[in-house]
This record gives sequence, structure tokens and C-alpha cells, in this order.
Amino acid sequence: MHGEMGYMENYFDKRLDPTKLVEGSKSVISLLLNYYPSETQRDDSYKISKYAYGRDYHFVIKEKLKGLLRFIQSEIGEVHGRAFVDSAPVLDKAWAAKSGLGWIGKHSNLLTQKVGSFYFIAELIVDLELEYDTPVTDHCGSCTACIDACPTQAIVQPYVVDGSKCISYATIELKEQIPSSYSNQMDDWMFGCDVCQDVCPWNRFSKPHNEPLFNPHPELLSKSKKEWEEITKGVFNEIFKKSAVKRTKFEGLKRNIQFLKK
Repeated sequence: MHGEMGYMENYFDKRLDPTKLVEGSKSVISLLLNYYPSETQRDDSYKISKYAYGRDYHFVIKEKLKGLLRFIQSEIGEVHGRAFVDSAPVLDKAWAAKSGLGWIGKHSNLLTQKVGSFYFIAELIVDLELEYDTPVTDHCGSCTACIDACPTQAIVQPYVVDGSKCISYATIELKEQIPSSYSNQMDDWMFGCDVCQDVCPWNRFSKPHNEPLFNPHPELLSKSKKEWEEITKGVFNEIFKKSAVKRTKFEGLKRNIQFLKK
């Protein structure tokens, strides 16, 4: 159910076996980094997923992981490994759940009791034996808040998301025109979607991050729908310099806004 995201079909053997990514590897170290913002966009605005408010997480986290690997090497000696940030065939959520960082919720995101789900997942895969953590239990219970709230009914059954129905897929991954089946279902999202996370009771415990690089450009929070509709390429480049929103490009964001205007 991955739509046009053909890359998800590739390297299945590597997704299952990290030794094919890092020769001689023995451990996956999973890490989380909070990105929950202290402020969100104004109410009368087209919306951007909170993960994309600030600097592109790939670069921010990769630097932190390299620093962690250097620290391990300085403490232990010759340790070989690689850092991964949503950039290779690594099953981020599965490894994080195996390591006890949380459980996979009914919306298919990783959830924790202490801080909810607004965080990035990354890994160091290293050739070092460690003391291993164990999975935690599922605490979704009978709650169906995410399933009930999804604007496009993309959560087709508990723990199963049809990626090709997801607003994030339509606004970021889909390169063609957005299908008419999405009409009046986009909930004003122009890049990504946070609905299933916003309604999750565990996210009542979300606390603002303390990473300055994740702070948004002031104009991102203050723009109205009309101002987004009139955005120029120059303003786009200014607001989203080094941002994950660059993934959809100026033309892609304009396409999404035009679709929402209909």
C-alpha cells in the first residue's frame, strides 16, 4: 500500500539484516529526538507538519550521531559503525520498538507513555556487543482516536496504514496531480499531516524541544492562507532554506495550495 513510493520495495534483504548494511555489525542503537514545537501556526493558515518547521532533521541528527560514534570510540576504542537517519533501508520503527523505546500505535507511529510520538527516530549500527533492552507493552487499549480522526480514512484497520491514502503521501511523495478523491479531505494540510498524532491522548505529554535548529522561521508561523496563496519562489527559498519542505519544491507546494483552494 505504498503507492508510487517504489523505493520501499527495494533492498528487502537489507531491511531485515543490518549486517548487509554494516559489515560485522552486532548491535542497533536506536535513538529518539523530540521535535514538538513551543508554538504552532496561526489558525487561519494552510498547515505544515510540525516535523518540518525548522532545519531538515536529516542533517541535524546525522551530526549528533557522528558525535555519539566518536564518543563511543573515545571511550571504548576501535568501534566501526554507521549512522542512519531515515536515509537507508532500515526499519526505524521496528528497531525502536524492539529496543523498548516505545510501541507501534494504531496509527503505525512509535508511541511512548512519557512523551507521545512527536520525535524523530535514528540509529547507529555498530560492531559492538551491548546489553540489550527489551520491548515495552502496547498501551493503545481500546482507543480509536487516530482511526476516527484521519481525514482520508488512511488507517484502514488498527496498526495498518494505506500509504497511498495518507495526506502526507499526497502532499510530499506524490509527484503527479493530487487525485480528485482527496477533494475536501485534506484538512488544509499543504505539507504533511499531523492529525493522527494531534488527537492521540499520549501526546498530551508532549513537551517543547530544546533544539534551536528546529525552531521555525518566524514567517512560517505568521502567514495567513492568502499570504501562502501568493507566495513567491524567493520567499519560499527564504522561509524553507535548509528545510525538509524543500523535498516538495516550490512547484509542489504551489500545487498543494492550489488543490486546497478548490
